[in-house]
Amino acid sequence: MSAICVYCGSSPGISPVYADSARQLAAELVARGHELVYGGGNVGLMGVIADEVMRLGGSVTGVIPQALMDKEVGHRGLTQLHIVANMHERKAMMAELAQGFIAMPGGIGTLEELFEVMTWAQLGFHHKPVGLLNTQGFYDGLVQFLQHTTEQGFLRPAHQAILQASANPAQLLDLLAAYRPVDTRKWLQQSDL
Repeated sequence: MSAICVYCGSSPGISPVYADSARQLAAELVARGHELVYGGGNVGLMGVIADEVMRLGGSVTGVIPQALMDKEVGHRGLTQLHIVANMHERKAMMAELAQGFIAMPGGIGTLEELFEVMTWAQLGFHHKPVGLLNTQGFYDGLVQFLQHTTEQGFLRPAHQAILQASANPAQLLDLLAAYRPVDTRKWLQQSDL
């Protein structure tokens, strides 16, 4: 994996632990020679991780819609910044540029991006690893919900296993590096009925 796409909040959250975790992930990315691909913002956790990767001498590619540049939330100090027409183009370009995905704490936009790339993996549209940086248990409820979804027959265990999770940035990157794509047959076969 040469480039990792990180989804994260445009807010810093209420605890400084989230920004600390973003800086730790940035340090691990740079130490391992990974480029950061992210949403191009200069606010919240987005700004924290981008600034830290740049400060440590790493490479950062941002992808941001013109509407957000117009609101002056685009980061102008990156290695590379792509300005696109809309959110659909943003997500497609970020996914194309990356060889793996990590969701840090964030809001509904972060969740939407996470579930989109997880769905694409489930459908076999890509075979890239997907991870959660579960800072201070932020995603415990989500992990439990996905387990519930599996137990209720709406998600196959193999598809639940697409998502790797750890509170430790180094361990999460190790999990992503070791990831092997699972059987992604989504649709029911006659024998499954």
